[in-house]
Amino acid sequence: MKKLVLGITSIILMAVSCVNQKQEGVVVASPEAFEQKMQESNVQVLDVRTAGEYAEGHIGDATNVDVLQDDFQDKVANLDKDKPVMVYCKMGGRSAKAAGILKEMGFKDVTDLEGGYSAWKASGK
Repeated sequence: MKKLVLGITSIILMAVSCVNQKQEGVVVASPEAFEQKMQESNVQVLDVRTAGEYAEGHIGDATNVDVLQDDFQDKVANLDKDKPVMVYCKMGGRSAKAAGILKEMGFKDVTDLEGGYSAWKASGK
């Protein structure tokens, strides 16, 4: 019984620490907060879904760079690291990955859309 409790406790602690590490230095914003931040000057909006998903609909003038492609880092290297970067995908998983990569690359202000494009549409945007 002690081993079971210890095992479950360990799994919970690892899960919590992974979530915190993934979001370290990245602001996760609701669709409303994301939309408000988009109004700031010099904001770069990045859609990290596939080209096909992007073609079906996207937010404003977002730039499409698929995070799952090998050249993702090469393409985002052209963005200004000192300007805010706002990222989104379909549901939030790929954008969390992209946000982490951007932070590792030295981008200072990274915002991830909570729930992705699906949440954006569900909120009536």
